[in-house]
Amino acid sequence: MSESGRPPSQDTRPPGQDGDGNSDKPSRNPGGGLLMGRFFGVPIYVAPSWFLVAALITWVFGGQLDSVLPELGRLRYLVSLFFAVAFYASVLIHELAHTVAALRFDLPVRRIQLQFFGGVSEIEKESETPGREFVLAFVGPLLSLVLAAVFFGGMQLVERGTVPGVLLAGLMVSNLIVAIFNFLPGLPLDGGRMLRAVVWKITGRPMAGTVAAAWAGRGLALAVLIGLPLLSYAGNGAGSGADSLTDALLAAVLAAIIWTGAGNSLRMARLQERLPGLRARTLTRRAVPVASDTPLSEALRRANEAGARALVVVDGKGDPTALVRESAIVSIPEHRRPWVAVSGLAQDLTPGMRVSAELTGEALLDQLRANPSTEYLVVEPTGEIYGVLSTADVERAFLAAMSRN
Repeated sequence: MSESGRPPSQDTRPPGQDGDGNSDKPSRNPGGGLLMGRFFGVPIYVAPSWFLVAALITWVFGGQLDSVLPELGRLRYLVSLFFAVAFYASVLIHELAHTVAALRFDLPVRRIQLQFFGGVSEIEKESETPGREFVLAFVGPLLSLVLAAVFFGGMQLVERGTVPGVLLAGLMVSNLIVAIFNFLPGLPLDGGRMLRAVVWKITGRPMAGTVAAAWAGRGLALAVLIGLPLLSYAGNGAGSGADSLTDALLAAVLAAIIWTGAGNSLRMARLQERLPGLRARTLTRRAVPVASDTPLSEALRRANEAGARALVVVDGKGDPTALVRESAIVSIPEHRRPWVAVSGLAQDLTPGMRVSAELTGEALLDQLRANPSTEYLVVEPTGEIYGVLSTADVERAFLAAMSRN
């Protein structure tokens, strides 16, 4: 299986958290596995599960080679390993097609990962038009078809029944299967994204396309779960119990992956519809300006009188220079607050800690993730101080949006 990861934002974590749940750290490892290299700056990873599948392909294909090329002996497993690597190289080319198209449309790609049932290109933003969405999805299976044709052409140049002939035939069939499978109209497959683009074009609503393609994906999962074992049984007759169990397990795994991917696509699309409700202006705490040498107790008194919940340190000209951290305030006992200046509890402002009051939705989350902090200074378009935005407040609003049905 090969598919392309989809937004609304590929990063579904609240701002200020990394993949391990740690606050205030940017995500430095975009995915587990072995880093193979980069393509136009996009990191390419091999997930640990790939090695398991490569070993399985080597074992299964090696058993098939024993009946076709018995003279190979144990060398058949070396040939099988080469086939496994070549097949995943084809999957990588499939994903590179998605990546090139995404970069052509100025859509950032977080990573490419080869994993259990194929690969995934994690594209961080939505396509702006259904046409681009269709092209972005179509190029992957199209390239798999091209590879199948190339391997078929190579078969005509070598003798059948030889190692090159068997390898080329296997790669031709496997790429053809990848192409056909990915053309199936259901998320998270490429065909599902093409269906989404078509419905989006007809209705004018991206969400309508996602809902249709997600439910088509769930229907496809059920069809795989039931149909694949039945087709195998019909093709092989009664067969052996072991073969039937293997086919059923494979169908169950494929169906689970498709069902889960379709559900995740639907959940993320619904979240995207709610993201515009995350507004810097409405989440911002009112703040009062204080000089750096102001005692904490006096600063808090002024904030209480003004109905504010945050403190901004300003210089003699009234320009903001630092934000007083809420966590630092809580750590100071009340009897010591008259003797502690706010400057000792403040974090100096950096350019990334200035947030426009007009930011909403994904744009707001993207800026917070790019500049991890616990508090941000929110400013009007004119540059005037509007207040302080706490990461904790944004996280609560984000999680509330995700939890709504």
